[in-house]
Amino acid sequence: MGSKNKLKRFNENKTFHNVVEPTREDVINNTLGYKGKWNDKFFKNQNPIVLELGCGKGEYTVGLAEQYPDKNFIGIDIKGARFWRGAKTAIENKMSNVGFIRTQIELIDHIFEEQEIDEIWITFPDPQIKYKRTKHRLTNRDFLQRYKKILKPDGIVHLKTDSEFMHGYTLGLLHGEGHKVLYSNHNVYHNEGSPEVVTSIQTFYEKQYLEQNKPITYIQFRIT
Repeated sequence: MGSKNKLKRFNENKTFHNVVEPTREDVINNTLGYKGKWNDKFFKNQNPIVLELGCGKGEYTVGLAEQYPDKNFIGIDIKGARFWRGAKTAIENKMSNVGFIRTQIELIDHIFEEQEIDEIWITFPDPQIKYKRTKHRLTNRDFLQRYKKILKPDGIVHLKTDSEFMHGYTLGLLHGEGHKVLYSNHNVYHNEGSPEVVTSIQTFYEKQYLEQNKPITYIQFRIT
């Protein structure tokens, strides 16, 4: 993507009512004004809130919002030029249950209050395979504890990935720490029992993986 195109998208994001772009200081100092108030101030309803972390172009955020109009969805990514597409689509389709936040995922517990979130989706994250990158894996111990803090007691986390490494790492960590694995599959498109919500929405890159016959894995779990 050219720099001019990126700049155009950044500027357009600023005009979107469904995009929030706080500074790091705003988030840490809680001057954003939404923490604990996303239902009241942003969505103006009391429906469950679902997050997509590392939302990319926002395909899953928008796709889920279309399927579940009685839930609110927020995509989070540091790259605003990517989720511009999802934000624009949501506005064009007059979807009032979709929002996007441009921020770092490690700040998530500064953005949301304890037990404010009902579900979290992690879709095709960078597996960060090198050991020294462990701290950046979105399902490591530290991130799981951040998720637990903002999730309701019965909150669910979904991990959908093309990385067998990420799938195995996460599954091993969940079992090792006693978290509750609700469902796990190494190839969701070759299993009749796969949840429909996992196979009915496909991201841009996921379609490329499927064309390469790359298996797509999925884990659904609760952090205890």
